[in-house]
Amino acid sequence: MKKKSLALTAVAALTTLSLALAGCGSSATGLGGANASNGSSTQAAATKGGTLTVLTAGTSINLDPASSQNLATTTGGVIHRRLNEWKVSKNGDAQLVPDLATNTGKPSDNGKVWTFTLKKSVKFSNGQPVTSKDVKWGLERSFADTFSGGLSYHKQLLEGAQDYHGPFEGQELNSIETPDDQTIVFHLNQPFGEFDWVASLISFSPVPYGEGKNKDYGTTPVTTGPYEVKSNVPGRELVMVRNKYWDASTDSVRKAYPDSIVYKMSQDTSVAAQQIMAGSGEGKTSMLGDLVPPAQLAQAQANPAQKALLATSGDGALEYLAINNERVKDKRVREAILYATDREAYRTAAGGEIAGGYASTLITPGISGREQYDLYKPGKTGDVKKAKALLAEAGSSKLNLTLVATSSQTEKASAIQTALKRAGITVTIKTLDSTVYSDTVRNAGDFDLAISSWQPDFPSPYANIAPLFNSSQIGNGNMNESHYNNPEVDKLIAQATGTVDKAKALKLWAEVDKRIMEDVPVVPLIYSHNTFLRGSKVANFMIGTFPAYPDYLVVGLSK
Repeated sequence: MKKKSLALTAVAALTTLSLALAGCGSSATGLGGANASNGSSTQAAATKGGTLTVLTAGTSINLDPASSQNLATTTGGVIHRRLNEWKVSKNGDAQLVPDLATNTGKPSDNGKVWTFTLKKSVKFSNGQPVTSKDVKWGLERSFADTFSGGLSYHKQLLEGAQDYHGPFEGQELNSIETPDDQTIVFHLNQPFGEFDWVASLISFSPVPYGEGKNKDYGTTPVTTGPYEVKSNVPGRELVMVRNKYWDASTDSVRKAYPDSIVYKMSQDTSVAAQQIMAGSGEGKTSMLGDLVPPAQLAQAQANPAQKALLATSGDGALEYLAINNERVKDKRVREAILYATDREAYRTAAGGEIAGGYASTLITPGISGREQYDLYKPGKTGDVKKAKALLAEAGSSKLNLTLVATSSQTEKASAIQTALKRAGITVTIKTLDSTVYSDTVRNAGDFDLAISSWQPDFPSPYANIAPLFNSSQIGNGNMNESHYNNPEVDKLIAQATGTVDKAKALKLWAEVDKRIMEDVPVVPLIYSHNTFLRGSKVANFMIGTFPAYPDYLVVGLSK
């Protein structure tokens, strides 16, 4: 039987992140402040008007809901509304709120059927009313081979979707019903308690029925958010201007402060950061769409005026050491690896205290249902004595392991190698390019240890846990990089996934988190921090508890 892919695309990023281009994912070089400053208190209030400029190293920006992986609170969220949206804050967990819909969805049939009712007054940027058929059409487009690469949770959940290949030859997906213009009903192939979160992804953004057949639709798509695309020249510039048909009274999350937003692509991030910090040219009204480069971050932290322009996330993506459970089969050995690991040395290699907070759980901070725990309490530097005792008990006192890493992870890999050597474990580092690395850990499995990172596509325990630890996600390019296979855990994941009662589901996910760590399939290392940069006239520049990136829906300019 072919394994189902969750098509989870919040992959472990191995290069610097461009928010304008990327969806969820985290930078393996993620930098940030030890004490999170998720939005400087010195910012002036945002006002209506002006042009906000986003400087990014990215060379193209895909705005097609069918193939984009944009987060709900970044570029895609500015122009595309969807059934539900995220409301983020500096202090509390991200909240799910209705967007195109009047509520966040009504489950029935024990979570196998979800019904949404659309608001009546929402229009596209061409003046056409948004109907349920447009939402259905947008989702159906995502099944066409032409638009591969987008978020695909719905493709694995909708009944009959495995044999569906898009609407362009007149075929409909019967598991999506539109009984009237304001109602859309989804029939799933299994109970799924978090489908309301899935409905907040960009793939649930409507496309006018019958449009978007060409591959280049995403260059200048029809929009539903407060902005429409005036022009989009890949490699150069994307210009967004106000959508006159957007009705603020129907939208509880988008503030739409700027009159226009301009993305300047193919930028040298170091030069762009210097321009913003100096306030030269358009620097005062610009923000960096990428992580702050290390040299400029150090410079800004040493200058009080420039430091005030930084915004740093709290604990975000989980960086972890994946242990190949198909090769390192003895739990005692995996536990020994955990005790031998020096997380302090790892964090130093990642950039020091600014790199993130120490991790012990699999569900990351900022996600409802997370319970803080530490089953093993190895301390920051590990417990070498305990590690040696476990190895002796397992008869593995002379252990040789291969650690695969990319060139950007060299220092981190060396920190792991040195730490494990203290317990008598010999680690050979095998440096691979990112493509070969991905194939090795997600397909071939020819490794013992790997450094990885994960931030989910949406803020839920399911998106945190299932991609990494459900046995169906082993191989085929999926994200179970520890090749962890425990039928008991699979059943617990299925139980939590199918629980519609939110409170009960969150308790189940907390139990799943702990149950997985009892098997030590991975070693949690740090929850990485990200730091971003704004110009002195950029206001309401805020990073919530999830995701660990600025909220593009509320940013604006001050006078």
